[in-house]
Amino acid sequence: QVELVESGGDSVQAGGSLKLSCKGTGLTYFSYCLGWFRQVDGKEREGVAVIASEGTTTYADSAKGRFTISRDDDNNVYLEMESLKAEDTAMYYCVANHLGCYYLWPRPRGNTHWGQGTQVTVSS
Repeated sequence: QVELVESGGDSVQAGGSLKLSCKGTGLTYFSYCLGWFRQVDGKEREGVAVIASEGTTTYADSAKGRFTISRDDDNNVYLEMESLKAEDTAMYYCVANHLGCYYLWPRPRGNTHWGQGTQVTVSS
């Protein structure tokens, strides 16, 4: 059974940094695409970044140059966020899809697994 558990969310000042972590268990396929989506209350979830099993990354325009996604051999995924802005405030979700990033970006489909989320609040 796949389980994704996020951590690292916090309240920070604009311009600050945070690193989110997601521990994945039960991810038995090497081909898993891992990523981060976020959601603000009342709005649709939006993709932040994804990383393929071989390391290829894709970022939302809003994340380019400020966020860095990475993963390790244990299928844990990380999101380093710098120069945070108030508009980055959201619940951040870890996602995984064993069919690859084509089924995860820009909108998740098929058998996509979601974590419970970790809250990031950026005050200006």
